[in-house]
Amino acid sequence: MSWDRLRDLRARWTRRHLLGLEELSADEMKIVLDAAALFKAMPEETLRQGAPLRGKRVFTLFLESSTRTKTSFVLAARRLGADLVDFSPASSSIMKGESIKDTARNIEAMGVDSVVIRHSASGAPLYLSRLLKANVLNGGDGAHEHPTQGLLDIFTILEEKSSVAGLTVALVGDIAFSRVARSNIHGLTRLGARVILVAPPTLLPDGVDRLGVAVSHDFDSVLPRCDVVMCLRLQLERQQAGLFPSLQEYMRLFGLDEARMKRARPDVLVMHPGPMNRGIEVTSAVADGGRSVILRQVTNGIAVRMAALYLLADK
Repeated sequence: MSWDRLRDLRARWTRRHLLGLEELSADEMKIVLDAAALFKAMPEETLRQGAPLRGKRVFTLFLESSTRTKTSFVLAARRLGADLVDFSPASSSIMKGESIKDTARNIEAMGVDSVVIRHSASGAPLYLSRLLKANVLNGGDGAHEHPTQGLLDIFTILEEKSSVAGLTVALVGDIAFSRVARSNIHGLTRLGARVILVAPPTLLPDGVDRLGVAVSHDFDSVLPRCDVVMCLRLQLERQQAGLFPSLQEYMRLFGLDEARMKRARPDVLVMHPGPMNRGIEVTSAVADGGRSVILRQVTNGIAVRMAALYLLADK
């Protein structure tokens, strides 16, 4: 029955690419989430026998560093039976001056069916999708979006809370430079959650008033109202100096520690997309505590990326 249901979901999916959550409807997001739930519950033996992507080739084009996203896409592709073409920038022709366009087209000429791209430039996945016949999946582009991360975060919330509609979710910290924040904003608000951005003014993006969210600079006042708190990594590599006085001051005002957790609801979920700066965004006691679902986010990333790869195949 699981395969029948998955085939039905794929028949309802019409997009060739997964570039961002801003463009997806609530129904489209639910298709991905439903498929992820089926893949997560499927026994390994059933999955090996089905191997729905057997004969397909998935190309991982990661031009920024990644641990969780790349590894889970690799595992997702292999569990679906696909062949993997793993790209290493250091040993590629890109280091000799070849453009991404030519690299991708050469790989496609080798018979690649799907390309998972991570790039420092916002819009790089969209650019590739206009050039290639292969499916393009955005593994994170600049400060724009990270759609599979947003979907796995929502999937994890649903496992605990059953529904996103009506929840209050705080996204805390570096909103301006976070592609994860943007995908979560689009996904959570479209599914009916109330999103509060909690950050110093210097770490909020331009046009925040057009995102359909609330904004606060006072974490302590917001925390008691939250069903979910997602701490975001300080993207120090993207920032200019002077956006906040010091890391110690940031932790005092916006970090999640045991003392601050006493203000939270007893059933609050603590999340972080990783990698964590422990002791700055969140302390170890909280990250490893009973309300944390941070490691479950990592686990769920495989199922969500399996769903994305499966749904886009043959489109």
